[in-house]
Amino acid sequence: MSRIGKRPITIPAKVQVTINGTNVLVKGPKGELSRNLPNNVKLSQEGEILLVNRQDETRTSRQLHGLCRTLVANMVEGVSTGFQRRLEIQGVGYRAQLQGRNLVLNMGYSHQVQIVPPEGVQFVVEGNTNVIVSGYDKEVVGNTAAKIRDVRRPEPYKGKGIRYAGEVVRRKAGKTGKSGKK
Repeated sequence: MSRIGKRPITIPAKVQVTINGTNVLVKGPKGELSRNLPNNVKLSQEGEILLVNRQDETRTSRQLHGLCRTLVANMVEGVSTGFQRRLEIQGVGYRAQLQGRNLVLNMGYSHQVQIVPPEGVQFVVEGNTNVIVSGYDKEVVGNTAAKIRDVRRPEPYKGKGIRYAGEVVRRKAGKTGKSGKK
């Protein structure tokens, strides 16, 4: 039995959940999200609690049980409080700045890299080297942060590049210099 799938989801005060067959619509102060759940999983609401149940005990149903519960819980949390990912830029001359809503990165290329945020995502730049990606859809926030990181991934020799906050980059030893052999 899925331990995650059995856990109930509590609905905050300002969030409304509408269940229409396999479609779930969640509205809150940050925005609204909808998702179609598979037929193997059934969502039910009892007061301020959502329960995710599976229709049968097939392998597919067991696999989707915990996944669907987590997806719905992320929808509820996203429209009530939102999500954010922090990115750090390391390297001499590397910096970020905002132009309107767009993020402009100077990452050592011959040109600036401009990133346009998708709908529901905002960028905040702190001190030219810290970028915060925030929004109400966890999937979109994570994908946007990954696209920003892909502009210049951290390299293993000096550690320069864009990394997630708290990410540890494994460092490699460089060349050791001349050896006595020819």
